[in-house]
Amino acid sequence: MVALIVLSIKRKHIYFPMLLRSVLAFTEGAVATGCQILGVDSGQLMEFLIRIDNDMNTTAFAAVPVEKRAVFFPHCLRSAKCPAHLTPDGLKCVSCGRCGLGSVIPPLEDAGYLTFLIPGSTFVKRMVKKYRPQAMIGVGCIVEVKEGLELGKRIHMITLGVVTKTDGCMETTMDWDELLEAASIGLAEPIEKKD
Repeated sequence: MVALIVLSIKRKHIYFPMLLRSVLAFTEGAVATGCQILGVDSGQLMEFLIRIDNDMNTTAFAAVPVEKRAVFFPHCLRSAKCPAHLTPDGLKCVSCGRCGLGSVIPPLEDAGYLTFLIPGSTFVKRMVKKYRPQAMIGVGCIVEVKEGLELGKRIHMITLGVVTKTDGCMETTMDWDELLEAASIGLAEPIEKKD
């Protein structure tokens, strides 16, 4: 199994995703050790697990109407000079232009998505309980996305994860096109950034 995972990571193609995911669910620690011996670090393994989950959830995600989908953004994507204020539904982006959120949140909302800029993971559970989306996209660092995908499984929510390019608690960066590509799954027209 370790060799199959290493091969999948190195060739950037997932071989036997259902088999790999089920084995990894029970033997993640042992597999992580084996992968490290073969030159795959824990970050690469976690990214691989996220890719498997995303691939396995894509068809189900595409079937969910966009009005029943939500995107959760971490507050660390904001500018240090962000004028957004905390509301009961998280931070409210004012599209001030100081970060990339203002170029993606309006088109996502125009397409029908619920969007949340959250100060912490407990907000995800509260917003899911309050708004009852059927599918969600979680954005964050590798650890947060992995936890979000696990939360999705626990609450029977179709979940995709998009990992930020940088880590940290402030002014992190991400590939906005990757996010919009994921958000466009199952839609007739792709969602595009606002200029």
